[in-house]
Amino acid sequence: MDAETVNTAPTALHLASDPMAQFEVLQQVREATLSGSRAPVSPRPVIHESWQRSLAAHIDPDDFRPPIVYAPDEVADVRDAHPLHAVLPTLRELLGSIADESRHVMIVTDADGTILWREGPASLCSQADPVGLCEGTGWSERAIGTNAMGTALALDAPVQIYSAEHLVRTYHGWTCAAAPIHDPDTGDLLGAIDVSGLLDTLHPATISLVNATAQLAESHLRRRMEWLDGQLLTKNMPHLARLRGEPGALLTPTGRVIAADRLGRLPKRVAVDADRVLLDDDLEAHVEPLPEGYLLRVRSTTATRRPTLELSFLGDNPAAVINGRELPLTLRRAEILALLALHPSGLTAEQLAFQLYGDDGNPTTVRAEIHRLRGQLGGDAMRAKPYQLRAEVDADFLRVRAALNSGDVAAAVAACPAPLLNRSDAPAIRAEREQLVAAVRAAVLGHPGPDVLWAFAQSETGRDDVEVFEHLTRRLPAADPRRAVATARLEWLLGED
Repeated sequence: MDAETVNTAPTALHLASDPMAQFEVLQQVREATLSGSRAPVSPRPVIHESWQRSLAAHIDPDDFRPPIVYAPDEVADVRDAHPLHAVLPTLRELLGSIADESRHVMIVTDADGTILWREGPASLCSQADPVGLCEGTGWSERAIGTNAMGTALALDAPVQIYSAEHLVRTYHGWTCAAAPIHDPDTGDLLGAIDVSGLLDTLHPATISLVNATAQLAESHLRRRMEWLDGQLLTKNMPHLARLRGEPGALLTPTGRVIAADRLGRLPKRVAVDADRVLLDDDLEAHVEPLPEGYLLRVRSTTATRRPTLELSFLGDNPAAVINGRELPLTLRRAEILALLALHPSGLTAEQLAFQLYGDDGNPTTVRAEIHRLRGQLGGDAMRAKPYQLRAEVDADFLRVRAALNSGDVAAAVAACPAPLLNRSDAPAIRAEREQLVAAVRAAVLGHPGPDVLWAFAQSETGRDDVEVFEHLTRRLPAADPRRAVATARLEWLLGED
């Protein structure tokens, strides 16, 4: 999505010539859209989609509460440690003077939308402070709704937001333009550059200037990265030379390959959080830390055993173990691992985004999450393009499916104490969870013996199932003590209804 596409506004009424007329139309569009009535014209698609995301995040359109992420005495330390600190002079040179002369503020955020720098005329800054447009506050869409900084980060594209296109009414007197800035090393978002001004001061062409500035900042970061690579090579080439013909490579601190010797197919980046990795040609390589960066060396040309990944995802507390090491998990990462385990041939970022979020899925968000997950697993356990698990996967939910496919209903029930990832709302996980429960339930009800039915009734899936307990009361012999328990449970369930 380019700047021109995002900036096309069918509702705009030539902002430069009549901003107030445009403001009135945009207000009518917003009020009609939020109330569900007919709008005079449609909001721009980029705005409509952002409003929907913001409302789904429970943003109040008539209130504003940008969260304070960093206290004033914390901001300086955060800024000094942030990668965009290196390009601040470039940003000031291009946008700072323009902001001063045209009554705008220049704002730089981190990747989460938190404002780290704000510079501009003192008079305008004094108007920005009361509405939270200041250092340390959070401006992601999830925090404050549709705004240029947050929406540019959500879309990973340049955006200009006019007056009443802001979801929150408080900011209808402001117009802003923002563009994302990326890390040339990893491709990850570093933050956004924004120019904001009052309603009648921001020209529609500002978005082009902001986007060009973001691209120039990325070029500056890339040149700096290349200079650092050169410094790293100078220091570390003797380590590569000392391999004496043994295959190896030099890596940056982030695992990016900057030099290689006698290695054929080699990924651009290698996971450096483990001391061993499995390369694409099934060669085992050792990662050895250097004072700056890493040395990758292949000690053996024999194929090695793939890592093992154990997934316990049935229930409320998902757990994963890679080569005997417990893997810290968020629910989102558990969902990604479950989907990749269910699709052994792999999934693209677009496919994962759709399965995790539905039509609102953003592949950029998925790529960032996968990047972090690969860092935890190690490059030998997951490959990219498409994303695919290379480990030997032992998953409890796959064992349930395998037992059902082999006709072993008792084993399926024993392996399925609870539904798959109970807390997940991801569309594909929810569908798999429901199908797995339905398959086990159908197999149990069709099984002739009462023992399997009783075991299912003790599980989280079956304990509230009226039909299961009706079957138990009919199938269990009168002398079986379990029949009295099943009868009491059935009466309680019917009473609850």
